[in-house]
Order: sequence, then structure tokens, then C-alpha cells
Amino acid sequence: MSVYNTKGRIFNIQRFSIHDGPGIRTIVFFKGCYMRCAWCCNPESQEYDIQIMIENGNDKIVGRDVTVGELMPELLSDMTYYRRSGGGITLSGGEILAQPDFARDLLCACKENGLHTAVESTGNAPFENVEKILPYLDLYLMDIKHMNSAKHKEYTCAPNERILENAKKIAQSDVELIIRTPVVPGFNNTEEEIRAIAQFAASLKGVKEHHLLPYHRLGQDKYAGLDRNYALKNIEPPSQEEMETLLKVAQESGLYCQIGG
Repeated sequence: MSVYNTKGRIFNIQRFSIHDGPGIRTIVFFKGCYMRCAWCCNPESQEYDIQIMIENGNDKIVGRDVTVGELMPELLSDMTYYRRSGGGITLSGGEILAQPDFARDLLCACKENGLHTAVESTGNAPFENVEKILPYLDLYLMDIKHMNSAKHKEYTCAPNERILENAKKIAQSDVELIIRTPVVPGFNNTEEEIRAIAQFAASLKGVKEHHLLPYHRLGQDKYAGLDRNYALKNIEPPSQEEMETLLKVAQESGLYCQIGG
């Protein structure tokens, strides 16, 4: 079967993004996730099922099924901007590895059309799912949220052993790997916690960059729209001064480190 016939479930396409990879990019957001991070800014991504979310007082259908072939014309429409800026396509979510065949075939089609490919993923999936996408991938943006598995599970509903093991395996591939850490007060914003993550990132073969992503509340209203409680409503985003301090700590690892990604 042609890769263009493979069907998957997405909930958004964001064009002209300057985040989640180099240059100007189009981001395809997948439905479904294995984790439930307390700070998730896309709670509508977590359930694979198509949902109704209240947005500005109106019902909004979240999720639709599309084939790779149906997506490609929109993804290719900004080819001029990709070429001028060194951009391309990023798959995000949710967790793209929860739909591994769709992710693989969409990446394959993008490579066939000369596009730079990236994924934003926790790597929390069987490694066989990771292996499916690596041949068609230029950049893996991987979250390492915490080194302590118990605390990781408390805030994300998942332990971290498989994530850390997969990070080591991905680092052995030819795909560029950048480690990213969402900095969340009360979860991982101490110098000791960031230092431990940075040291792990530096131990990975070929990894040169570590990005610190400050916690924000941009997705908070979506929880109300899904009739869900937002667990971190009393948490203030870290200050610029706090982020600069943690940046210096991360830089002790010898990696290139930055705030934002």
C-alpha cells in the first residue's frame, strides 16, 4: 500500500511556526498521548477519541481523520518559505509514537518531497515504534522532564525508565537529537534537578544542545472547555531571573543551552 493512503488522526495544523525546529515550519499535531503531564498546554491532544471542546462559548470538534495524501498539498504549499529559511515539517502532539505507522508514512512522504523533517516527542513508547520513524527523520526534539522516576510519574502519570533508555538508543542513530526540558515550578525547577537532566543529556552520544522551556499557562482555558480541572492553576511561571540561573546550571554540562526552543 502506498504511504499516501495511510490514515491517522490529527487535531491541528499550524503554519508559519518558528519553533520546534529550524526555519519556518508547519506543525502537524497528532491526537492521542501515553502521558498526562499536569502542565500540558494541549489537553485536547491527550485522548485519541474525537472530542467536543467549548471555545469562546461555541462547540468545537477536536480531531479529524486524514490520509497522508490529503495532508501533503497543505504541507507543500509553503515550500518557498521552507527553502528560504531552512525550515520544514514537524510532527507534534499528543505523542506521535502513539500512531507510529501514520507518523512513519507521513515523514516518508515529506522526505520524498524534499522536506526537512522533525518530531517533538517524549519517546515514551516501545522502541520498535521509534525505529519506524528514524529512517525518515532529520531532527528528534525529545523531552527529558525529570531524572527521578517517582516524581516523573507523579506529574505525568508515567515513569521515566523507558524514556531514558530510548534516549540512549536514539542518540546512537544518525538522527540529530536535541534534549528539551519544560521547566515547571514545584516539579523540576531546582538547580539540582536541572543539573541532573543536563548531565544526562551531555552523556548521550552526539547530543550538542539542551533547551529549557519555561512553564506557561497558555493552555489553561482549554481545560475548562473540556470540563477538566487544571491542576497547576496556582503555579506562577518562572521569572526570567530564575530561568537565567537554571540556564547557567545547564551550561555546566558543556552543551549549548538556551531558553526556549
